[in-house]
Amino acid sequence: MVLIYVEDMVITGSNVATISDLKQYLSAQFHMKDLGHLSYFLGLQVSSTVEAIFLCQKKYAQGN
Repeated sequence: MVLIYVEDMVITGSNVATISDLKQYLSAQFHMKDLGHLSYFLGLQVSSTVEAIFLCQKKYAQGN
């Protein structure tokens, strides 16, 4: 799955090799930075386990 918002992109999936291949291909086509594991995106706090991805807007709801 690829999520794109303006100039930000999130790449995720269950096959690490496929994700790596896609990132290598995109890096050859575009100037990109890999910021590592996702923790925040568009105001959403993101955490994950092997089974699931969790999204939280606690900071937004609290006004912080």
